[in-house]
Amino acid sequence: MLVAIEPTPHVVDDAWFAVTDGVVTAIGTGDVPDDLRTAPGAERLDATGSFVAPGFVSSHSHTFTSGSRGRGTDERLYGWAAAMYGLTRDASPEDVYWCTLHGTFDHVRNGTTSVFDFTDQRVTFAPMVDGRRQRDADSVRPVEWLTRQLDARMDSGIRFVGALQIEQDALGADEGVRTFGELVADVRSRDRRFALDAAVYGAVQWADDPSSARLEARMMSEHGLRNHAHMLETPDQLTEQLAKVAWYRDAGVIGPDFTFGHFVQATPAIVAEAAEAGAAVSWQPAANGRLASGVLDVAELLRRGVTLGLGLDDQACSDIANPWQNMRLGLFGVRADQRDPAAVRPADVLRAQTLGAAETMGVADRVGSIEVGKYADFLVVDPRRPDIGPLWSPLENYVLSCDLPNVREVRVGGAVVASGGALTSPLADRAVDELHARFDDAAAAVRRG
Repeated sequence: MLVAIEPTPHVVDDAWFAVTDGVVTAIGTGDVPDDLRTAPGAERLDATGSFVAPGFVSSHSHTFTSGSRGRGTDERLYGWAAAMYGLTRDASPEDVYWCTLHGTFDHVRNGTTSVFDFTDQRVTFAPMVDGRRQRDADSVRPVEWLTRQLDARMDSGIRFVGALQIEQDALGADEGVRTFGELVADVRSRDRRFALDAAVYGAVQWADDPSSARLEARMMSEHGLRNHAHMLETPDQLTEQLAKVAWYRDAGVIGPDFTFGHFVQATPAIVAEAAEAGAAVSWQPAANGRLASGVLDVAELLRRGVTLGLGLDDQACSDIANPWQNMRLGLFGVRADQRDPAAVRPADVLRAQTLGAAETMGVADRVGSIEVGKYADFLVVDPRRPDIGPLWSPLENYVLSCDLPNVREVRVGGAVVASGGALTSPLADRAVDELHARFDDAAAAVRRG
């Protein structure tokens, strides 16, 4: 059963597709053509009775937080951030490498084959008060703090867009711009099958003045990049957040190359503005629920035709990178909030966790669906192990009833990267061991108070 995404998500029975050099080269139904079936060296994957579905895409993740789960459980965004980021304030570049590798492996194991991943900044975390960062105790990490996160993504075998901050408020505009340009070049020098591109990590929510938006606009233009900004996530300090949307508006950033991350607190006027400008929205229902941020008005975004992608967000505020959990929390939360079972459909959340997410990232020509010319990133999902019962409505059963235990295989470019919940990478076990060796003692000290 092939899970197709276009023109709308549906299941195709008796389907087949061919893969050559990691790319889908043919798709059909019925008998496989003789020339494909008998090609020298051809491998045949029999997925009879299983769903074969596109690998999930996360439009918004922070994989470096994988070692900091379970913190700030009674806090909203700003309190959670202080509780979580404070744990790794003194970590080394090697520490963040293993945290990032652990986090990207978590995505891959659970069926996410492409990710928009925010690179943690060089400047250590400082809290927000009245819309401004409190930087008295800031320290600046070496540039290896950034490059080792890129290394980890490459070593995990996930496809990614790497989002980078300019950090002009703390480093100065000249240093921020120079480092940013070098990192964009670094991403683009790597294997482009996996390093899909760089992007601007929109950080105006954390900035002190409108010059930050203007500088992000400049970097978008000079390097040909999208911008994905955390905006209007939390109900706290909302006046300051709304004012910063105007900074982006005045800088001319809000448009087809801009993605609002979260967008939960958007006013009707801002929603209308985003839709008219062609901006995209990245939706993080698991994290929004965990941090009591609120419920995104997805029904209105869909009604207005806004490009919508689901994201798994921080390992430390979704706590598990489970795409099915994310889809269902989003589906159920919106329906409960709207008191309308038709407000969002299973097909809507499936598209948002696959092709819609790829669209928000600017990479839908390569990932997000099983189509000729795209990378052969797909899952084999067995609805009988464990059994979910008769498939009365296969697409809805896939979204509502399947989960991680049903994943038989995860393939990237046609190659098996996880089987039966176990990763094939030789680094997988070491990532677990390294993470615990580096942070178990600190975690024990936190538990002791």
